[in-house]
Amino acid sequence: MKNWIEKDLQYIWHPYTQMKDCEKTPPILIERAKGIKLYDDKGNFYYDTISSWWCNIHGHNRSEINKAIKKQLSSMGHIMFAGFTHKGAILLAERVLSIVPGNLAKVFFSDDGSTAVETALKMSFQYWQNTGKRHRTKFVSLDHGYHGDTIGAMSVGGVGLFNKVFEKLFFKSFKVPSPYCYRCPMGKEKDSCSLECIVPLETLLKSRGREIAAIILEPLVMAAGGMIVYPKEYLARAAAICANYGIHLILDEVATGFGRTGKMFACDHIKIKPDFLCLSKGITAGHLPLGLTITTDNIYKAFYADYHKMKTFYSGHTYTANPIACSCALASLDIFEKERTLDKISEITPVLHDGLERFRSLPLVGDVRYIGMIGAIELVKNKKTKEGFGLRKRIGLEIYKKGLKRSLILRPLGGIIYLFLPLCTNKKEIEYISRNTYDIIKSI
Repeated sequence: MKNWIEKDLQYIWHPYTQMKDCEKTPPILIERAKGIKLYDDKGNFYYDTISSWWCNIHGHNRSEINKAIKKQLSSMGHIMFAGFTHKGAILLAERVLSIVPGNLAKVFFSDDGSTAVETALKMSFQYWQNTGKRHRTKFVSLDHGYHGDTIGAMSVGGVGLFNKVFEKLFFKSFKVPSPYCYRCPMGKEKDSCSLECIVPLETLLKSRGREIAAIILEPLVMAAGGMIVYPKEYLARAAAICANYGIHLILDEVATGFGRTGKMFACDHIKIKPDFLCLSKGITAGHLPLGLTITTDNIYKAFYADYHKMKTFYSGHTYTANPIACSCALASLDIFEKERTLDKISEITPVLHDGLERFRSLPLVGDVRYIGMIGAIELVKNKKTKEGFGLRKRIGLEIYKKGLKRSLILRPLGGIIYLFLPLCTNKKEIEYISRNTYDIIKSI
């Protein structure tokens, strides 16, 4: 009789996983979850330090969200969202519009982060077609950016480990250097630069601005690109440049939204007004898939016309605005208000940041960066040259295995060990996670 893991490896192909690795490091069978802990079939627990791929906000198995799901199931599980609507979607759209930047006015539902981004790209492209400026067909993005793994989303992401094999499938887009302070593309030092890294974007728009529909950015944190935390001033300058050239600004807050950076949305740190805001992951507190693309009334009106004029936005997905997912999102927003979540994390983020500062002294640590409940430790072979370890050394895998022995999930991004903590993580838990992560890296 085969056990569960044997059956898993016989039938299942896991995401972002070299399945041959499972011969020595098989998947862990999780049977239940509570708070920030996952419990396996052998009675072990693990701190979910990466929020189950950045989506868990308030901790696992929250009774308020479970009740909302059960209540919704008593009436309906799903309906199509073309020609029909339901109260959950209406309430959620109203609620979200009350907390996003004030210029945003319309909500378009989809299934996840990638589809939220794809929707924004398609809306921006068609807006220019509908308004007679058909020369605006190109997009600009950062060379370390990541916006999902569907073809359009990959086309506006950086080309790297995750997607290089698919590069020939991408549509062409403009890439500009990322504001990666530790590895500054302009050769400057972090504390003495004048944001020279924005110059390539300005130069591009001066010469090719008429061709460009939009620029897409992850505000303040480039997540899958290496948890690159960049200056607020860069985001403010980029937004101003877009406005100057009349180009749409798409903010991908799939990872950074819902409290991750210390504010509800990363763009709240500088009060900019995007043309599109893409949300997913934390919107349902990690319970069910849901995506939102939020845009302005001006963009919406470019599609509003008599049917025969063919300005309709022909886009959508089967599970658009799923009622159960909407009920999760509403329950999550209730928790934010009831528990004053943003106020609470402002009190504990200094504990995380102070704990991370200790790592700077370790021989393998090249850079430490953090914002809100996100932290990253970049490991290097040589501190002076900033040379990384490469693919063969697999130092991240070594740290991951050591982490499991200390009840920690430390899933690396190449040579970067990061924390993406649930917002409910308390001081004692942060201290345990920080101290043991430090000891593990020190021991390598």
